[in-house]
Amino acid sequence: MKAMILAAGLGKRMRPLTDHCPKPLLPVAGRPLIEHHLQHLARAGFHDVVINVSYRAEQIIAALGDGSRFGLRLSFSQESTPLETAGGIAKARPLLGDDPFVLINGDIWCDLDVAGLPDLGSDLAHLVLVDNPEQHRQGDFHLDDAGRIDDTGDPRLTYAGIAVLSPSLVDDLPEPCYPLAPLLRTAMATGRVGGSHYRGNWVDVGTPDRLRELDARLRTERQRLPRG
Repeated sequence: MKAMILAAGLGKRMRPLTDHCPKPLLPVAGRPLIEHHLQHLARAGFHDVVINVSYRAEQIIAALGDGSRFGLRLSFSQESTPLETAGGIAKARPLLGDDPFVLINGDIWCDLDVAGLPDLGSDLAHLVLVDNPEQHRQGDFHLDDAGRIDDTGDPRLTYAGIAVLSPSLVDDLPEPCYPLAPLLRTAMATGRVGGSHYRGNWVDVGTPDRLRELDARLRTERQRLPRG
């Protein structure tokens, strides 16, 4: 199975940090945020990772190279302007192929072992949900006891920015620049979206304050690790 990391955003909420540095390269505990994702994927047994890039794309490509130092093969899907999530996936289809793949938002941090995510079966998507963070108390979707996700029930959980998707989900987009959420809601209405509730460590690294908090937390945890 391949993985795709979404890294094409402008990073507006991160300004001024992103005025000269793309968000995926902002440092967390001594290395760029996107490298945390790549290392997690390598440990989980992945080999091929597609990364969509747009804002300061050349900096990201130069920093990561071909991925060999992570034990990965990296491919880059370049967008002249960001195409939203579904549009970015559709543009990357030649690199992704036709099999289900793991999708990860580049602006989150999570210690989930993505190797344990389930096969899709006849579903179009499997979404990882987390408890609602302080900045998003209303949540996104309802997960029922059978592991099915809908857009109407309560209580609601927050989409973690991690999913297994069928590439066919983005077939026949109405326009090249298109978000993923409407497609997911359509698939939910036909009962083709499953999900799981992850209760481990997860952070939406969406603001400079949350970036600093994550940096401090990971540095503290690293200092607690036994040496030798």
